[in-house]
Amino acid sequence: GPNHQYIGGKYWHNPGSFANGFKGVCSVFVTAAFAFGGTELVGLVAAETDNPRKTIPRATKQVFWRITIFYIVSLALIGCLVPYTSSRLLSGSSSYDASASPFVIAIENAGIKVLPSIFNVVILCAVLSVGNSSVYGASRTLCALAENGQAPKLFTYIDRKGRPLSAVALSIIIGLLAYINCAKIGTQLFQWLLALSGLSNFFTWGSICACHIMFRLAWKAQGHTLDELVFVAPFGIVGSCFGLLLNILCLIAQFYIAVSPIHGSATAKSFFEAYLAVPVLIISYVVWKVWKKTPFMWP
Repeated sequence: GPNHQYIGGKYWHNPGSFANGFKGVCSVFVTAAFAFGGTELVGLVAAETDNPRKTIPRATKQVFWRITIFYIVSLALIGCLVPYTSSRLLSGSSSYDASASPFVIAIENAGIKVLPSIFNVVILCAVLSVGNSSVYGASRTLCALAENGQAPKLFTYIDRKGRPLSAVALSIIIGLLAYINCAKIGTQLFQWLLALSGLSNFFTWGSICACHIMFRLAWKAQGHTLDELVFVAPFGIVGSCFGLLLNILCLIAQFYIAVSPIHGSATAKSFFEAYLAVPVLIISYVVWKVWKKTPFMWP
């Protein structure tokens, strides 16, 4: 740094590595799930890939290394470079204030004058990439729901180039809700949207793990072997069971934070800010089952 001081793991001891202890760790699960969401899109692109037998296994393996490098390693480095008590980290004007980014703070603390601006450009490109992939994933999912009768038939329209234009249009329109973050109450509205979307990632990945378990059980029950599969999950059913268990534990931990917040006492507002996605999903599931009278399938 500019002062030629060795930081090392100093901030992991003072002020510490985990703010507010166990509750502090549990409180960031929604934000972490929100940031992690999107890696499952590799499954959606399989339907539009020229050679899915070759590209999908390779892409799946790349996801693991990208998560390890860009998430785990980078966050570990940031934890060593920026203390969680930093006034600049806590004084951001809003959730979209780039000056409060721990990456920018770490770079500026190192005395590098040009790199923060470059990193802000990188953040902007990353946001555009997220928006692009979100529109892709949302439109394809909406189109699939419409084809299964779980959404209006309007969204089944696909043009000659294979694009679900009506679903894409709706996804873009809903994406404009991001601009509410510029309003005076934008932070509160963003918190509600985060509560709805962030926690839903646990259900997404939990259902992916559950579907893989059921698929493998059904595959075996029908007399098939793993040699017939083009790609086999490295950890098999055990890995999916472990993943499903972790998602359930994260939901339990988030419920713990909802009923016993870090600061103050629990209220209806604080509970739903932390756990809104759960009742919404349960109500949607029950209403659909009762309305359509669909049976629960077991392999």
